[in-house]
Amino acid sequence: MAEPNNKIDRRGFVADGIRVMGALGLGGVAGLLAARRGRPEHLVWQIDPDKCIACTNCQTYCVLDVSAAKSVQCFALCGYCDVCTGYFPTKDFVLETGVENQLCPTGAIRRKFIEEKGGERFFEYTIDESLCIGCGKCVAGCRLMNGSLYLQIRQDRCVHCNECAIAVACPTEAIRRVPADTPNLLSKAAAEAIQSQRRKRAQEGARGGLRRAQSSRLPAPVKQAAAGELPLAPMSQRAQERAEERAHDG
Repeated sequence: MAEPNNKIDRRGFVADGIRVMGALGLGGVAGLLAARRGRPEHLVWQIDPDKCIACTNCQTYCVLDVSAAKSVQCFALCGYCDVCTGYFPTKDFVLETGVENQLCPTGAIRRKFIEEKGGERFFEYTIDESLCIGCGKCVAGCRLMNGSLYLQIRQDRCVHCNECAIAVACPTEAIRRVPADTPNLLSKAAAEAIQSQRRKRAQEGARGGLRRAQSSRLPAPVKQAAAGELPLAPMSQRAQERAEERAHDG
C-alpha cells in the first residue's frame, strides 16, 4: 500500500510546484505592470497659444543661442491674405517682398502666390524654422487678422531644462509641461478650424460617394456622356431627365 501513497505524494508535489510557479509568474507580471504605472510620466515644456502674448521673452530668455521656440502656421485658420499683418508691418511699407518691407527680422516667412479670385490675390505663408528666432513679431501681427501664426517649443531643439528659463520669465504663465507623446498645443480657434475642415472634407467625400453610387445606376449612354466619351444624342433630353430621376429615387 506504500507505493500508491508515494505516487499520490509525487503527483501532489508536482501539482503544488506548478501552482507555485504560476503564482510567482502572475505576481511578477503584476509587479511589472504596477512598476510601469508608478513610473513618472515624461513631460516636456510647451507654449499655450491662448495664453501667449508674443512678448519676445521666448527669444531673449531661452538658454540656447537661438531659441527653441518657433513660429508655426495653422493653414486651416489662415486667410491667405494679400496684405498679411504677420508678414508686412502695419505701416510704412510697400506691398513687395523686399527685406525692408517684411515684419520678420530674419526673413523666416515665405510668401507664395496661390491664386487670384474675385479680383483678390491669395498667398500662402510658411515658416522657415531654420531662420526663425522665436521673437513672436509675426504672431503679434497675425492676431490683427485670423491669428493663424503662433509659437511652439520644438522638442528636437529644446534641451529640456528642469526649470525652463522662458517659463520663469513668461508674464502670462503660458508655458507649462505637457506629455511628451502629445507635445504640441493648439489655440482654441485653430482646433475649431481644423475640426471644421475635417468635417467639410468628410461631407464632401460622402457626397462624392453618393454621386458615384447614383451614377452607377444610370443607363450606359448617360454615364458615357458624363465621362465625355460620347454626346447625349442617343437619348433625348427628357429621356435623360427621367433616367436621372429614376436613379435618384433608387
